Amino acid sequence: MTTIIRADAAHDLLALVPALIGHAPMRSLVCIAFRGNRSAGVLRYDLPGRARDRDAVASAMVGTVCRMPGVDAIVPIAYTEATFARRGAMPERALLELVAARAESAGFVVRDAFCVAGDGWGSVLDPQTPAQGHPLEMITCSPAASDARCGVPDPAGAAGLAALPEPDADLATRVADLLDACAADDRVDAFGRRRRPRDVERLLDGLGALTDPVELVEALLDADPADVGADRLAWLVHLTGRPAFRDAMMLQFAFGPAIGAMALDDAMDANERAAEHGEDVGELVAREWSQRGAETVAGLLTRLLLGESSTRPEPDRIERAIAVLRRALAHAPERHRPGPLCVAAWLAWALGRGSAAGAFVERALEIDPAHTMSGLLHAYLGTGAIPEWAFADGDDAGGASADEVSDP
Repeated sequence: MTTIIRADAAHDLLALVPALIGHAPMRSLVCIAFRGNRSAGVLRYDLPGRARDRDAVASAMVGTVCRMPGVDAIVPIAYTEATFARRGAMPERALLELVAARAESAGFVVRDAFCVAGDGWGSVLDPQTPAQGHPLEMITCSPAASDARCGVPDPAGAAGLAALPEPDADLATRVADLLDACAADDRVDAFGRRRRPRDVERLLDGLGALTDPVELVEALLDADPADVGADRLAWLVHLTGRPAFRDAMMLQFAFGPAIGAMALDDAMDANERAAEHGEDVGELVAREWSQRGAETVAGLLTRLLLGESSTRPEPDRIERAIAVLRRALAHAPERHRPGPLCVAAWLAWALGRGSAAGAFVERALEIDPAHTMSGLLHAYLGTGAIPEWAFADGDDAGGASADEVSDP
């Protein structure tokens, strides 16, 4: 069921933005898209650092709005640490005017355009905006900011969306030991023999059928994240650290076990395909991202990974998956985190949470700058890519419920 929250004035609308996007925006260009008087979605881009980059950001934002069905109006908002006082004028006015001009040329009504600066806020379209801006207290003290129906935004900004829960020390130790044992299991001696550590034998015996990634994913989604123990957490982190398993599990979390099984079967062929080209699996994934073809299973799966499909993933599955991944990440040693961080990033992106996705993948790159999938995701997210299913009509596609803002 949709909750409608009315914004009676400009500062009320601005007070609702953090709740709409899930965090307090900083150095951001935000665009609220409207169908009639109700919001249809919110876009966020990083503020361009250079004047020559404004055109690309404005074009990307308006181009994305053009793909949103039924949208007829927008309100762009720039968030910046710059101040009215230092500049003697409204910061980011040129960017906002450019976005407004592009949107109007594309046939959209620009209801207003705001700058929320370090010392005040104002409207580009309101000639009565004071030279020093309106007081920020108008926004923070707005009744809309404390509406109980709004979610609580993360005050740490986009980075806070990737924050992990506090780990349990004993559980973290057990997970670390199991991951070390699994890593040792990947090694062979000088004669090519694998000698499986006892901890791995016990882990596999305890997991039973859940050693199968398809079975594991479904069991994790059925469980309360707080009840997922060390064995399952370690096995999840271990598998998502392997490219072929990682991508299959990622798709299964989003689309269900049938796609997961298909992706896992394809993954079993990945080593052979990689060997044919003298690649490792990571390099294979990178190549297939750029060569997705309609005629192969690999091409279909790659297009799903890239969001090139109008078939929507299942939001409830993704929410539960992210909750489990956050618990696993919190209890895994840092060196084991890039794989599951990539999965969390992609799942967040699949839900339209680009800021959270970017925060997850940036953490992965901080740990391992050479991590192939993290680099691919970082570059892809940097293009402003949005999955095609985000533009499907929610009434027809069974989209998730959300709060809406009604702007009279």
